[in-house]
Amino acid sequence: MAQQDWKSRLGVVYSTNPDFRYETAQEAPEAETLPPARQRLTVRIDRRRRAGKQVTLVDGFVGRADDLAALAKTLKTRCGVGGTVEEGQILIQGDLRDKLVTLLSGMGYQVKRGN
Repeated sequence: MAQQDWKSRLGVVYSTNPDFRYETAQEAPEAETLPPARQRLTVRIDRRRRAGKQVTLVDGFVGRADDLAALAKTLKTRCGVGGTVEEGQILIQGDLRDKLVTLLSGMGYQVKRGN
């Protein structure tokens, strides 16, 4: 049966070359996760686009998405609140800047408290 990947080739124009092979874009490999001592994290508060609700953002993590999700789960569990990972940032519900700074520095991360 022929390859059924026509959806990934929607923007390709017909080619008369019989040897033409369509190549899909290769995803860039994920950056290797740095050890906690080499990470520089920033903990700040944000209220934009959240109907006035406060969330605490943790920025600056360098590494794989799985490791970022594991760190987010650890922080959410220790703080006892909800949160998520969006666009390489950890969002924790509420104003928990001081608590997150102490937790992250206790885990060995270099942490800077933002606004």
